[in-house]
Amino acid sequence: MAQDTTVPTLDFKYWLDKAVEWGQGTTLETQKDVCLHLPQLQEFLQQTYETLKHMNSIVAIQQFPLIGQLLGRLCWNPFVIGYDESQKTLMWCLCCLYSSEPQNPVELKANSWIRSLLCHLLSSSKWESNEAETSTFISALGYTSADYYCHLVENIVSSLVTELRGNQFNGLTVQGSVPASRVNAVSLFCLPLITLPDITPLLETLLLYHGGSSKEILSSQFLGAVNDAFLKKKISLSESAVLSLWLRHLPSLENATLHVLDQLVSIQMNSLEEVASVIKDSFLPQAASHPAIFRIVNEIFKNALLETDGTPEVMTIIQVFTQLFVQVLQNENKQHKFPLKAYFPHHYQPLVVALLRRPFESPATCWSQHLTHISNMVKALVEDTNISSSDLLEVWFLVACFGEWLDIAAEQLLKAAVEPDALLWLLAFYYCPQTKNLQRIQTMAEARAVYNHLMMLFNATTLSVRDLQAAVNSITDTEQCYSQHLTTHLLTNFLLFSSGGHMIAQEFISHITETTDKSKEVRSLLIRTAYRINQNGEENQKTVRLVNELLQKLNV
Repeated sequence: MAQDTTVPTLDFKYWLDKAVEWGQGTTLETQKDVCLHLPQLQEFLQQTYETLKHMNSIVAIQQFPLIGQLLGRLCWNPFVIGYDESQKTLMWCLCCLYSSEPQNPVELKANSWIRSLLCHLLSSSKWESNEAETSTFISALGYTSADYYCHLVENIVSSLVTELRGNQFNGLTVQGSVPASRVNAVSLFCLPLITLPDITPLLETLLLYHGGSSKEILSSQFLGAVNDAFLKKKISLSESAVLSLWLRHLPSLENATLHVLDQLVSIQMNSLEEVASVIKDSFLPQAASHPAIFRIVNEIFKNALLETDGTPEVMTIIQVFTQLFVQVLQNENKQHKFPLKAYFPHHYQPLVVALLRRPFESPATCWSQHLTHISNMVKALVEDTNISSSDLLEVWFLVACFGEWLDIAAEQLLKAAVEPDALLWLLAFYYCPQTKNLQRIQTMAEARAVYNHLMMLFNATTLSVRDLQAAVNSITDTEQCYSQHLTTHLLTNFLLFSSGGHMIAQEFISHITETTDKSKEVRSLLIRTAYRINQNGEENQKTVRLVNELLQKLNV
């Protein structure tokens, strides 16, 4: 969604005229006028920054064509940059105009100009306090200011990195070398410069620096700003730096997780490959190889699912994240970094182990037996008379995270010769976890009736929508929406994996989505099926084509 960038108080023309009139403040009258206007100017610069930070550099320059001239002139006025926070705010504004990926010579030139101004501001700061002496020294050496400034940031960064790394020995901190207050000050110094590429080595050194204090020594503003820039792709950080950032600053991890959710919920999911790409790019599955991060991300996902009443989009995101996490975890486990219980400390470990097994690790002929084993363990847990509602929710969420096995259960019911009760019970629990035993028995009876009806039709060579509608009619009037969800799951699989279902699939999907408003639910089932077929390397091209045709129809 486009940001509202209309700020009536941003009068660039007025302040540019003032900046031209002031010049570099050489006369007494000019200096008095500058000082008179400094508070209002600082307020204007702050409002400018609040506006610019929501734009990319191209949009900002297009909307405010005078901004470059204005900032350039203000940066060279010693009274302006010496007042309060004006110097820092000017840096923030300039960084907003910096193109992280310049596309043409104009943007490259603009970046060079911005870097020069930032270096000038740095040379005027506490890090280079005596600019008059510096300028004289540069001139005596025969260099221009530009020659000097272009290396200033690099030199400052190199010096600070050396200082901080000198305080570390083989990953351990040497006490007393760099005071915590000094490290905190360096992190604050970086705030207006975070998006500059030259600063990245210092950012990473700070993020990986822990010092000897039990308290966080880096500024929370710094940590939040780095995370924000990373999420918006304004900077690139190493995996170790991002992991350290999220471990030491919980709000950043929360924002990163919610950012991925918002990003994926706001788009129409056309394939799980697209969802997987966004999640991988977020670095969350990789970071979740650390148990503390996994448990926090999982908790955020669970709360998001509950707050959205189990919407299919959120459930699908969680299930894809879990699959990607399992891939990373299996690679990490070769190094035996953390025990499994560290990730799932409150769960029945044999159930966790069974769910973690990826389907392609065993032959398809063993899937039904494995699912029956999972179903029996879950049933024993949830039918324990001592189980609390919160523990029941935890068991359900654990099973729901590994939704690929649930989809395979629905598929196996229709494709393989299986004893249906265990698999039907597992699906019934997934769709109605909070119900009492009596209600679940009723759901099971309804599911079995639908299943039996579908199996009678499975080998039929000719079918009509009316034939299948009979399977739905038995629960159409029920108040139990979860029974309807379960039936939709079975019906969708029937259409995909029976020869008669192929013939009427498009007509029936249109009918069910138009009359029951289940298009999102059906789309979610279809894209999960397409992803599973692709991941497992199945060669049922007829089913793949049908899934793609149905998705195209639903996307219209």
